[in-house]
Amino acid sequence: MLTFEEKLRIIESFPQLKRKDVSLGRVNFSYDESILDKKNVVYHLHPNGNGYVYGAHLRFYDTDEKGYVNIRDYSEKALRTIIEKSIHFMTEKPAGEQTPEEEVNETWKNREGHTLTLVQEDEDVWNVYAGENLDNMFGTYDEAVDYLLEEGFRPFTK
Repeated sequence: MLTFEEKLRIIESFPQLKRKDVSLGRVNFSYDESILDKKNVVYHLHPNGNGYVYGAHLRFYDTDEKGYVNIRDYSEKALRTIIEKSIHFMTEKPAGEQTPEEEVNETWKNREGHTLTLVQEDEDVWNVYAGENLDNMFGTYDEAVDYLLEEGFRPFTK
């Protein structure tokens, strides 16, 4: 388990996060550029090492009723990953960032006829959508494809 100081060092390495000291020695880190009403990325990081990162949008993380993931036992890599995913989720994609020729937009179907769409949102962000709802986020195309295959989906061609 990382210490409070180690977690602080990792979190403070994200220049887009703004630190705010709160009660009982706890610290919050907000992302003021968030397009959501939610601004806190890191919530109530406590000197005992406990704390939370916003992850309501993340499918394979256990969240509390407010959408936060407990990071008490997280490694440095896991902590960096969830913070990056949280910030990305709160970030609006600038208009015109990619031309349509560069974007990947694939339709995948399963045997029951359910459809998911794989979209490259950024150079290193691949999102899977169920309709207009975000189903999951991945750092690589291969990770996204592995997920879709494991869930029983196959590429759909018209």
